[in-house]
Amino acid sequence: MKPITSRENAHYKALKKLCLSGRERRKTGRAVLDGMHLIESYVQRFGAPEEIIVSESGALRVEIDTFLRGANSGNTIFVLNDALFDDLSLLETPSGILALVFQPRPHNGLNLTIDTVILDGVQDPGNVGSILRSAAATGFRQILLSADCAQAWSPKTLRSAMGAHFQIDIHESCDFPAFLASYCGQAVLTALDASVDLYSLELKGPVAWVFGSEGQGIRPSVANTEHLRIRIPMPGPTESLNVAAAAAVCLFETIRQRR
Repeated sequence: MKPITSRENAHYKALKKLCLSGRERRKTGRAVLDGMHLIESYVQRFGAPEEIIVSESGALRVEIDTFLRGANSGNTIFVLNDALFDDLSLLETPSGILALVFQPRPHNGLNLTIDTVILDGVQDPGNVGSILRSAAATGFRQILLSADCAQAWSPKTLRSAMGAHFQIDIHESCDFPAFLASYCGQAVLTALDASVDLYSLELKGPVAWVFGSEGQGIRPSVANTEHLRIRIPMPGPTESLNVAAAAAVCLFETIRQRR
């Protein structure tokens, strides 16, 4: 293992920049995975990470020590004192291990015939991650994000998704009107003022679910397309649902109908 002992170390500065800067992650095509669960999810699908970074105390934990002993001999492993590592991690209780990986790219281009989740301006990384997790759980494999969504590969989004990133194809900065105009299935937009009830739909064929931003909803350039608008019935006094909760309701209703 290679030690890093100073904040002035060039490689440490580069790691810090990747942890904090979405622009840097986009420019380099890399992501930082924080914690054994995310790292193991990545390894199961894609193999060894580019780099592994551990804290001195983390390296002594049984789970991390076992992982490091089984790591490919080609892995580059850096060890940091706890203060340096804690300064990298965004967790209140640092996990003790990070991995630097290249962001997995979609295996194929956009598919106009399969189930799809579309996120239009969802800016909270926790919501984006939760929706990715629900999509993976319900078998939706194609996810489209607008340019103003929270970055899919930010540390907060990764933590919320709990490994879902490595089970789905994520397409960022997409042209939704063009996609929806050519989509061969049923495109469904969620809206509070819609007259059609979610539970009156038939969802047996391919469906593209469209979910909008937490405050503004689906933007007019997307909502004005000729597609179905639905609402989730809420007989209680609550005015609306968190977008991640609304997405979970819609996605699980889709698979309920297909069982």
